[in-house]
Amino acid sequence: MTAQLLLQPDSGLELHPDWWRGAVIYQIYPRSFQDSNGDGIGDLRGIMERLPYIASLGVDVIWISPFFTSPMKDFGYDVSDYCDVDPMFGTLSDFDALMATAHRLGIKVLIDLVLSHSSDQHPWFKESRSSRDNPRANWYVWADAKPDGTPPNNWLSIFGGSAWAWDATRLQYYQHNFLSSQPDLNFHEPQVQEELLNVARFWLERGVNGFRLDTINFYVHDYELRDNPPLPPERRNASIAPAVNPYNHQEHIYDKNRPENLEFLRRFRAVLDTYDAAAVGEVGDAQRGLEILGEYTSGGDKVQMCYAFEFLAADPPSAARFAAVLRHVEHVAPEGWACWAFSNHDVMRHITRWNLSPAAARVYTTLMMCLRGSVCLYQGEELGLQEADLHFDDLQDPYGKQFWPEYKGRDGCRTPMVWLQDNQNGGFSHGKPWLPVAREHLNLAVDAQERAPDALLHHYRRAISFRRAHRALMRGSIGKLHVSGDVLSFHREEAGEELFCAFNLSHEPASLYLPEGTWVTVGQELNSSGSGEDGIVHLGPWQPCLVVKR
Repeated sequence: MTAQLLLQPDSGLELHPDWWRGAVIYQIYPRSFQDSNGDGIGDLRGIMERLPYIASLGVDVIWISPFFTSPMKDFGYDVSDYCDVDPMFGTLSDFDALMATAHRLGIKVLIDLVLSHSSDQHPWFKESRSSRDNPRANWYVWADAKPDGTPPNNWLSIFGGSAWAWDATRLQYYQHNFLSSQPDLNFHEPQVQEELLNVARFWLERGVNGFRLDTINFYVHDYELRDNPPLPPERRNASIAPAVNPYNHQEHIYDKNRPENLEFLRRFRAVLDTYDAAAVGEVGDAQRGLEILGEYTSGGDKVQMCYAFEFLAADPPSAARFAAVLRHVEHVAPEGWACWAFSNHDVMRHITRWNLSPAAARVYTTLMMCLRGSVCLYQGEELGLQEADLHFDDLQDPYGKQFWPEYKGRDGCRTPMVWLQDNQNGGFSHGKPWLPVAREHLNLAVDAQERAPDALLHHYRRAISFRRAHRALMRGSIGKLHVSGDVLSFHREEAGEELFCAFNLSHEPASLYLPEGTWVTVGQELNSSGSGEDGIVHLGPWQPCLVVKR
């Protein structure tokens, strides 16, 4: 398939006011996507060069992880200038050229806004820490020590240790949910909220179609700085922080997830609506992720989409697990809109995490494209890239260095994209890549898979195309969830179209009865099974059944 074949109208998505609903979003981690100047670090011009490939996948939107000016202590998630491009990634002119190219190819652009915290090198923080009475003194979360000199409360950092760091100039602690070089902004200060809304306006004026909002539930802290209660061991979940991190020992009801956050999200949505833009929020909470998703996407006055971590967890989702999550979403987010992901830049790649065979990888992909909600794909998952196994000396991620070797950090999912099989750097860079290219990835390179008709890359294209061809999958309701052994089934309906979707999530064959009615098999290109005698469907291992009602 060539890029030219997909430069066609996008089956009505462009004209629909809720263009984000049901969209397939492709996440780009810019450091590792394509290097255009040989310095070993991916950049904006590199992304622009590869946009025809992205268009060939049939996706609707790209999400670009942070490229703003930054000291790179957390690889761009520590911003020192929200309204400029870090020189390692290029210039604002490069960004404008990327935007123009993406839009010409029919691809919308979301950029990653990190609003909960900045870098300690941001001019706002430098001024804030200079005294207790400067104009920005209250722009960050400052607090006095307890009488014994210890931190104000028991809040912990996701990156380990206390969430408080001592500042010798102000003689106070400041809060940091992440690295100590990432101080948290104070959303109780009206000027902070207004300045962050101005940041959003700056990029919307440049034509972006919206934002991925990093750690959206971390914005507001408890004004009274109350201690978090302990979390019983049976409720601990390592989907947000590794099990070796004591962050999992607390119920995080005061350092994040505050109800005051909803009013800021309403203000943010009002800005989005002015530009017909959309946002997807990252909900980082192991216990209440779906409930928060429901709160933040309800009512049409907050963000349009959120994704939680239910399918970013370590255990492969069984039929029963999928059904439980989908039913819970129906209960806590009946008005809301989920955005599903199996992999991203913060978790082990799902091919490795779930130990998937090629057949299993295909059926999970097909299943994801049939879920109600939007979809986020992470660069390289369409190639079936495994988690790269790096030596300690190659690590760049401070999170991995902190908890090595029990937790190896996030570098294994951030190694460079592989474009060329017969190139030691996979066609990513002419220089030494910032992270080594995994040798085992080279045989999965784009050019090798383009030549192989049965490659996973082509399955992703077919699955995305199938989703876009059925309005019931893009925007329809989901119902009649059923689990029989390892088989998950449900109905999708919209505007007179009804699909029955069933998936055998097992290496054993299975059978099921089609619902009453006349059904026609679709999705044969996705290995869909048709019905046999008396409406019985025989599913092979890891096989779907996709039928539409006549």
